[in-house]
Order: sequence, then structure tokens, then C-alpha cells
Amino acid sequence: MKKRILQFIGSFHQGGSERQATALSCALKSEGTHDIYVATLNNDGVLRSGMEAAGFTDIPEFPLTSFFNASFVRQVRKCAAYLKDNKIDLVHTHDFYTNVFGMAAASLAGVPVKIASKRETGGMRSSSQEFVEKLAFGRSDAIVANSIAVRDHLTGRGISPDKIDVIYNGLDLSRFENAESSREKFGLPTDKNICLVTLVANLRHAVKNVPMFLRAAKRVAEAIPNTHFLIAGEGELESELKAMAVDLGIDKRVHFIGRCSDVAGLLSISNTCVLTSTAEGFSNSLLEYMAAGKPVVATNVGGAVEAVIEGETGYLVSSDDDAKMAEHLIELLNDDAKATAFGNGGREIVREKFSNNAQLRNTIRLYNSLLEK
Repeated sequence: MKKRILQFIGSFHQGGSERQATALSCALKSEGTHDIYVATLNNDGVLRSGMEAAGFTDIPEFPLTSFFNASFVRQVRKCAAYLKDNKIDLVHTHDFYTNVFGMAAASLAGVPVKIASKRETGGMRSSSQEFVEKLAFGRSDAIVANSIAVRDHLTGRGISPDKIDVIYNGLDLSRFENAESSREKFGLPTDKNICLVTLVANLRHAVKNVPMFLRAAKRVAEAIPNTHFLIAGEGELESELKAMAVDLGIDKRVHFIGRCSDVAGLLSISNTCVLTSTAEGFSNSLLEYMAAGKPVVATNVGGAVEAVIEGETGYLVSSDDDAKMAEHLIELLNDDAKATAFGNGGREIVREKFSNNAQLRNTIRLYNSLLEK
């Protein structure tokens, strides 16, 4: 009899953790070794339709308002009853909120195997949140870290390395192999002599450090006037970032794309791509850049060093060093041969280490090893 495994996903909005969790759930269901169930804290989001198309038509929702009120207790009990009724053998949670909620519900229900996930290093959580999450980790049988950097962050917080399994993010490479688009689609200048530098990041968290990108953009624009800069993402920081672009005198060259449903298409028209975060676990955007065959300039945070080979597929710079980032961007924009070589090398690394198949294979291995115990 197949084991029953529940994937607990925070929501179906288009964030990195959500995209990873939904893609993994669909891959597990298609692979067929186990019976896969999905639950969520919030049923909203554009990724929901893809889940339904994959056959997840009954997704229970357990909405939260706080970890510290009667509603939390009611929802945990409701979820525990669902887990018992469906005889769930393993619960896998995928982010901070589902870690805390899912481990509590799974423990109450007596689920045999509980797996939490960690996709970030420092800079995203308050000390009280980290304390609550560490309690959740204590209830788990294993923790999936999506990079060695995240694993080291966890061990630095006193969590046993024996409990941590590093499984890198997966990527559907087919999305990028023959991706094509046009500048017109994104409302961009059609002059082919204009170079495009792209950042894909949400505009909700200061940790993405978009101001660094804008400062680097000013330096690049002064050296190569026919360069424009694309920011694909949405969030409440957008208005102040647009104001900063005006203050820097580069607002005519900076294009805020908003939420992008065709990242592969956007990258197909880009010349080079950047990551400016002050902290990351493992950046999905970085993998997408590389899968699209684009040279990258990234801050040396989180798992970036595990993906980018310095001087061969891209460059790593210190956090907030916009001068060095601009220097490398200018070099790549002026050297088509080097940019192409870097992009091709990055694509090969993604194929070898970060494919959906590799993530699926390693996840099933972890599930089976714990279920056998």
C-alpha cells in the first residue's frame, strides 16, 4: 500500500517557496511512488490553478490570524483531525508559517514522520519568530535545507547536523530551453542597441536590497548610456524605489515590470542579470538566470557561491557593493564573448545540479529512508 504524504504549503501566491512547493507536489504526484495530499493556510494565489490541473482538487485550508490566540488552537485541532481521518503517514512543511503550524498539527495527530523546511538564512525573521520556529524544528524528524549555507545557519542555531538534509531547489529547465519573447510585450524600448540588465525580486522585503541595484544602475548608465534596467516583482516598496530612481536621475532607464508571469520570456531578451539580496537561502531567481543562459552578477550571500563559479559563470560581490557590481556589469556588457561563455557555463551547472529531477529523486530518497524507520 502506498504511503500517504501531505505537502503543507503556505499559499498559492507566486513567491519562491510557494513555487518550489507546488512544483514538487505536482512532480511527486506524477511520479506515483506515494499518494500525495496538499493542504494550505491560504487558498488564494495564481498557482492554485496549476495545482488543480495536476489533480489537486480538494485542498483544505486552515487560515491563521496569529500563533497566539484561540483561533490557532482551533485550526491545529481541525488540521489534526484531517490528518487522522486521511491516515497521513508523513507531513512535509515548506516555510516558516507552515513549519510552526504543520509540526503542531502533525504532532497532535500522531503522524509518524514530520519534515520541516528552511529556505533562508538570517535577516528575514525576528528573534521571537526564530525561537518559535526552533520549537517546531524540535518536533520534526528531519529538516530540508535548500543549500549548505542554510544548513550551516541551522547548525549555528544549535540544531543537530544529523537532522538536516540538503536538497537543492529544483527548476523546470524546459521552460527556458526555447523561450522567446519581445520587448514590446513588456513595454520596453524596441531599439536592439539598448542593453537590458534584469533583476527578478519581490518588492516586499528590504532584504532584497533593490536600492543597491539602482545605485549600480546609475554607475552603469554613466559608462554605457544605451543600457536600461528591468525590475520584475511587486510589493509595497515599489513607490519608494521609483522615487529613488527619480532622485538618481535614471527613472527613464528603469522599468518596473510588476509581477511577471513569463520570467523565461523576460530573461530571453535580457543581456545580463543580477541578485542584490543581503541574505538568501538559495535564490530561485539566480537559478532561473542561469537556466536562461545569462551571465550573472550576484551578492555573495546564502547559497550563491554553491551555484556561481567565480569568473566562469558569473561574478560574486560583497553585499551592498554597488561599485563592484557595476564594474562587472560594464565588463560583461562590453564583452559579448565572455557574457555568452558565462551564460552557457551557468546553464550546464543548472542541468547537472538543480533540475526538478534531481530534487524529486533526493526528496523521495529522504521520504523512504524516514518511512522505513
